[in-house]
Amino acid sequence: MNARDEAERHRLLINAVTDYALYLLDATGTVTTWNSGAALFKGYQAEEIVGRHFSVFYTEEDRAAGLPARALETAAREGRFEAEGWRVRKDGTRFWTHVVIDPVIEDGEVIGFAKVTRDVSARKARDAALYESEQRFQRLVQGVRDYALYMLDPVGNITNWNSGAEAIKRYKAGEVVGRNFSMFYTPEDRENGAPERALATAVREGKFEGEAVRVRKDGERFWAHVLIDPIHDEAGKLLGFAKVTRDITEKRRALEEIERTREALSQAQKMEAIGRLTGGVAHDFNNLLTVIRSSAEFLQRGEQDPRRQKYVDAIASASERAALLTSQLLAFARRQPLQPESFNIVERLEGLRQIIAASADASITLELGFDGPELWIKADPGQFDTAIINMVVNARDAMPSGGAIRIRASRAPGVPAVRGHAAAPGEFAAVAIADTGTGMSAETLAHIFEPFFTTKAVNRGTGLGLSQVYGFAKQSRGEVAVSSLEGAGSTFTLYLPMSARQEPATPSRQSVDVKTPPLRILLVEDNLEVGQFAATMLEEMGHAVTRVGDAQSALTALEKPSARFELVFTDVVMPGMSGVELAGQVRERWPKVRVILTSGYSHVLAEDGAHGFPLLKKPYTLESLMRILAQEAVAREGAALSAD
Repeated sequence: MNARDEAERHRLLINAVTDYALYLLDATGTVTTWNSGAALFKGYQAEEIVGRHFSVFYTEEDRAAGLPARALETAAREGRFEAEGWRVRKDGTRFWTHVVIDPVIEDGEVIGFAKVTRDVSARKARDAALYESEQRFQRLVQGVRDYALYMLDPVGNITNWNSGAEAIKRYKAGEVVGRNFSMFYTPEDRENGAPERALATAVREGKFEGEAVRVRKDGERFWAHVLIDPIHDEAGKLLGFAKVTRDITEKRRALEEIERTREALSQAQKMEAIGRLTGGVAHDFNNLLTVIRSSAEFLQRGEQDPRRQKYVDAIASASERAALLTSQLLAFARRQPLQPESFNIVERLEGLRQIIAASADASITLELGFDGPELWIKADPGQFDTAIINMVVNARDAMPSGGAIRIRASRAPGVPAVRGHAAAPGEFAAVAIADTGTGMSAETLAHIFEPFFTTKAVNRGTGLGLSQVYGFAKQSRGEVAVSSLEGAGSTFTLYLPMSARQEPATPSRQSVDVKTPPLRILLVEDNLEVGQFAATMLEEMGHAVTRVGDAQSALTALEKPSARFELVFTDVVMPGMSGVELAGQVRERWPKVRVILTSGYSHVLAEDGAHGFPLLKKPYTLESLMRILAQEAVAREGAALSAD
């Protein structure tokens, strides 16, 4: 094959290439050859372009910048020029090209250039679309601030970082990219291999999801919901992991608060149920104690064999202790009729100082402190004293090796939320009794106010002291709060509503030790044993007694023309009409007939009082019965004198 034939074959080959513009330039950049590919996407035929400078394909701004000349200079100097840029077709439209220029060298001199141009506009459009898509995705990811969204490589190193991750974990991208994600785990979780298990689970099961504590940059711990998804390529090769973390600390707190409230409500309901049960038991027990105490007192009045007297005294002493227990039960159940008075708790506590010191151990130091000289409340002073002593004794028993008890009385702007009850606004006096004892666990705190619950040794308490405090606080429209930590002591705070200063009433100087004249008494008692014994006791005192078992029968007896009753002695809690309702009708229909109420417990009395009628609490004794009858005799004489 001669040289002419070979040149023709090369020309045919070059013209057959339509996807590339293949042409030659002379040393100055003038086009000397032109193939069909060049004609196809540049729009010029060979006769239109051969002999013209190749800069005709450049944009005006590129020509003005000298880009064509620099391209040739670079090719000649470096042996190759390659770049992408805008070019112009014959019709003036622009297209994006990939350009390669190689120098043609002969005898060491550049005699021209071979130029290859490819139209890559479609690829550029795809690249631009892909870039825009990536940018939109990046903006989307960066715009999410409630979630930490980031990627991990196959071993758990962080490869990117969004603004949500920065907001939640407080690291900037430059501080974490390239580091292992285990840096966010707690030291204990890292030690037990939690990060590695999470990635292994994601690979094995296709996803890892869980809730756990994580650590922010400043060391603060927070609850996080974590989701890890593995990322694979088309061939199934693991490329890394996508990780989503959400801060759920507030959600967890809300759920925990709901759970605490639910438990507190359950505890309050349980305490209420226990209160109703103990109140009922104490009421029935008081009826029995009335018979036992009064019988023992009757036997003590007469002379008898010393040995028998010892047994009678033992019965009387035991019944006194039993009466104290029922009183504490009724206080817990809020069924103990209170006798509220206005008093200054600062003076009251000062008056109790010696008793408090005696109740504590010699190895315990006592400190009393007050916000001011006066803190007035209206409550039952006897029950207040009992509550304070009960709390002091409880503190003493928590310090078997000695310690300190600090009592402080102050004003409180309301009662904090306690055991599921909402905070109560208003002015309260707060008496805080703090000890340096052993403290209590959360489990113990949940039961301390339950009757008979105790952590003390056998024969070291009845378990009713704190129950009395609880009942007294509730019945006085107050509250008792407890804070305690094992090994760090406890603080009991009794909140009672403040009242205006009010001087205590001057006690009557009339003696109650007067001889009571015989009375015609209507005894109203639904308990058979108590009714029979009370009737016998009143008859022994010289009174004429008619006994009935309910209020309706009492009204029937009073309505009889022959009725000449001077006193109605009635129980409060009876089937049908209560003793208080009966007393009201007697006062309205038979105003000259006096009424005395008696009760072992009554929610009516606890809430509404005795409505001005004298009240004898069960279990009553012979002495207390004689005293209240004497008081009524004095009152009746006074009324008669006023009528005259």
